[in-house]
Amino acid sequence: MKNNKNILITGGAGFIGSHVIRLMVTKYSNYHIYNLDALTYAGNLENLRDVENASNYTFLHGDITDEAFINGIFSEYQFDGVIHLAAESHVDRSITDPLAFAKTNILGTMILLNAFKDLWQNNWEGKRFYHVSTDEVYGSLGETGLFTESTSYDPNSPYSASKASSDHFVRAYGETYGLPYVISNCSNNYGPNQFPEKLIPLFINNIITKKALPVYGDGNYTRDWLYVIDHAIAIDLVFHKGANHETYNIGGFNEWKNIDLIKLLCQQMDEKLVRAVGESEKLITYVKDRPGHDLRYAIDSSKINKELGWSPSVTFEEGLSKTIDWFLENKEWMDSITSGAYQDYYRQLYK
Repeated sequence: MKNNKNILITGGAGFIGSHVIRLMVTKYSNYHIYNLDALTYAGNLENLRDVENASNYTFLHGDITDEAFINGIFSEYQFDGVIHLAAESHVDRSITDPLAFAKTNILGTMILLNAFKDLWQNNWEGKRFYHVSTDEVYGSLGETGLFTESTSYDPNSPYSASKASSDHFVRAYGETYGLPYVISNCSNNYGPNQFPEKLIPLFINNIITKKALPVYGDGNYTRDWLYVIDHAIAIDLVFHKGANHETYNIGGFNEWKNIDLIKLLCQQMDEKLVRAVGESEKLITYVKDRPGHDLRYAIDSSKINKELGWSPSVTFEEGLSKTIDWFLENKEWMDSITSGAYQDYYRQLYK
């Protein structure tokens, strides 16, 4: 990407997006970073208080499914690059409201693609559309094997089906219109600022408040875990150094069964809260499994490692410890989320 670019990052007030925004605003003074977010329940501008007054940062309040709005901002700001992170992402919510996932993840992506295509179709030089996706599009693995960039898609939930569809539309726009794109498929993210509907922050908060730790089924579902700051660094690399029309899998190079992760979390929390050994494990409660629950995800990240030189900076144990420390040091952040107060100021400002 050349100097003096206008870069649009969608979903920048969310968990992963806020870390990408922070990285790019502080690293690239010659870029102007535009953060587009609808400020739904998972969008929290408190995550970006440290950069909100930066001269190369602008927040845009809007919905990626609002075609007139999207066309308007593309016309006004002439975005040279898009990093598309905005999405409905919680599997449980997709089971109860699949249409919301289809609208945001499929239609919203298409509206962005159309706006980008219409703006630059006669001048692709130096332009890029980066679609951030998930490893869940590949479906479920058995006890062995890894997802690679050539693994066939086999989504099993409304969430993963909507992301698979959006991936296909990005590729189709590349083939049909010559739109320059890159796609990445990441494993489960964790780290500071993660909304507490997700496993790790939810369980950290439940352990602090001594509430039950609900574990689906027998807890033997396996996931690869990726520290969010490492993911943000990978996104920066793919955006700038990835080859056009390529896909890069981004994983943490480690796998954990849910129950083993939860026991490690309980152990670290007991140590940090100076509680008796095993006290938090007593909170584990097995609950009925959810429909379409994939047994195992595991990513082969060798392509991004070999081609772009990326690898995780921390082990899972180190990243989990850093994550716990952040939540323990930012109790007010968690309290504002669980009370709903985090939306009050910005809801009034952008209503």
